[in-house]
Amino acid sequence: MLKFIMMTANTKTYLFLSLVVLFTTSIFSQENLNNYLEIAANNNPALKAKFYDYMAAMEKVPQVGTLPDPTFAFGYFIQPVETRVGPQRATFNLAQSFPWFGLLSAQEDVATELAKAKYEDFENTKSNIFFEVKTAYYNYYFIEKAIEITKENIEILEVFKRLSLVKIEAGTASIVDELRVELELNDLENQLALFLDTKDALQVKFNNLLDIDDSSEIIVPEVLWQEEIPLDQLSMLDEIYASNHQIKSIEHKLNAFLNQEIVAKKEGLPKFTVGVNYTIVGDNPMSTASDNGKDVFLFPSVGVTIPLYRKKYKALIKEAQFRQEAEISRKEDKKNTLSSLYENTYKDFNDGDRRIALNLTQSEIAKKVLDILIISYSTNAKDFEEVLRIERQLLKYELEHQKALTDKNAAAAFMDYLIGQ
Repeated sequence: MLKFIMMTANTKTYLFLSLVVLFTTSIFSQENLNNYLEIAANNNPALKAKFYDYMAAMEKVPQVGTLPDPTFAFGYFIQPVETRVGPQRATFNLAQSFPWFGLLSAQEDVATELAKAKYEDFENTKSNIFFEVKTAYYNYYFIEKAIEITKENIEILEVFKRLSLVKIEAGTASIVDELRVELELNDLENQLALFLDTKDALQVKFNNLLDIDDSSEIIVPEVLWQEEIPLDQLSMLDEIYASNHQIKSIEHKLNAFLNQEIVAKKEGLPKFTVGVNYTIVGDNPMSTASDNGKDVFLFPSVGVTIPLYRKKYKALIKEAQFRQEAEISRKEDKKNTLSSLYENTYKDFNDGDRRIALNLTQSEIAKKVLDILIISYSTNAKDFEEVLRIERQLLKYELEHQKALTDKNAAAAFMDYLIGQ
């Protein structure tokens, strides 16, 4: 009785330590993935391109919010114009035009909103790259586990092959049993080779997303953690509508075209020009006046540009209004698309969750059945085909269990993309 109690205590201690190791490994692996995401955010060339698009759009704001350049003109009189104080030799003119009140600030608002739309495009690209990095990481984990599981199954078949050889030598089994095992081994060896090739391709893809050396090692966990969706279905959809970067980009474009309508209306209002003229006057030898040869300077002028041709400005207003309607429809269409994507992703997440539990249970049952059948076959030559069938099922369940883990996490990663994380 004491021995049984001691064994139970040791078992509990072992299980506790195993859970601690698995938890620590999971946290460490998640930190590895977070580090990979940070590297991708800093290095990915597609993301850099989107960032520079945003920075370029920001430089548009001071361009449209500044007064037009002043004009300076110089005129020289080939035939001097005689005046009372002397002949006019040359003239200088400096003028500055001013748009209608509020036009420049409205143009700045348009450029600012378009720049914000570019920023949301940048954030959407970042979220998409994070999703690609996560799914590539999960797929690489699956290939690692698929290689490991396939090798284990090859070892099982090798053991079974040796067992069949022993029975053949003893005259209790047919050579057909060995040949059947050879067929299974050849299939597994071919599948293993495919997994190894796939691993190399996934490694290159993952490292390219990070823009690092293709051969860089990828650290994956021994057991993949399970991601969860934090919100219920209705709240999650509301969060997507509120936080999705594509919707935010559309909203900023809509605001830009609302301001564009204001710009179009103000462009149809008068513009003003203020100028100063300065004229150089030569000496008049026939004049004895005290102001003889005195230059005429600081001659102010004011001008008004009247937009008489209204068709152009009406068309600009209509263009801005049509663009607003386009963005409103585009936003509605994007919400419908996101709703469909969310429902499919939620279905995939739940399906992955069910498959994890199912294939884990099926694997445990298949292992027990396989053990029983191998023992049965070692004592007699029966159930040989059943042994091979169960071994194939065991391989299928183990691979499907790992695939379900990666599919569930990939669905959770796509949820993060939909809400802009």
